[in-house]
Amino acid sequence: MTLIDSRPGIHATWRRLAAETGVAIDADLIVTRLGPPLVQEMAYWFPEEEIPAMAERYRALYPDHAIEPTTALPGAREALEAVRAAGGRTLVVTAKHGPSAKLHLDHLGLAPDVLVGELWAEGKAEALTAHGAAVYVGDHVGDVRGARMAGARSVAVATGPCDESELAEAGADVVLPDLTAFPGWFAGLTRG
Repeated sequence: MTLIDSRPGIHATWRRLAAETGVAIDADLIVTRLGPPLVQEMAYWFPEEEIPAMAERYRALYPDHAIEPTTALPGAREALEAVRAAGGRTLVVTAKHGPSAKLHLDHLGLAPDVLVGELWAEGKAEALTAHGAAVYVGDHVGDVRGARMAGARSVAVATGPCDESELAEAGADVVLPDLTAFPGWFAGLTRG
C-alpha cells in the first residue's frame, strides 16, 4: 500500500482460494494486515504442511483475480518521477512475489528501475544495501526496520496497515500522510 492499492485484488484472490478449498477464510481481515509475506498469512488458515501448495495455488490464481482491480495510489507516479528528476534511480522492494509485483507495476504503467520481490522487514535491507538506496519509502513498521538496517532514510506513508503514530514509534525518519507529499519533501532533501 505504498505505490498501489492491491487490497481489492488480494481480497478477490483469497475469496477464490476459499471457494476452491472450502476453508472459511476472512478476506476482509486479511486486507487489513497486508505487509508480511504470503506464507505468514497462510499459516492462519491452513495447516503447516499445506502452506506450500496453498501458496502456489494462490499465486496461480493471482494474475486472473488481483491485477485488474488494483489501482495506483495518489502520488505514486509523481513520487517516482521526483526521484528520476533529481537524477536518482527508483527501486521497489516488496514482500510480494516478484512476478506478481511486476504484473501490477506493468498494468499500472509504473516502471521502477529495479524491482526486488519476496523480501520482508529487515530482509529488505539486503536489496536496499546492494542497490545503494539512500531513502526507502514504505507503509509498514517492517519497512522502517528494513530501511534502518540498510542505513537508508526511512520515509513512511500512512496508507497501509500502520498508522502515523506506529510508524513514528518504529523510528521512521519522516512520516507522510501519503505519497502526494513525497515530491515536496524530496525536493527539500535534494536541495539540502
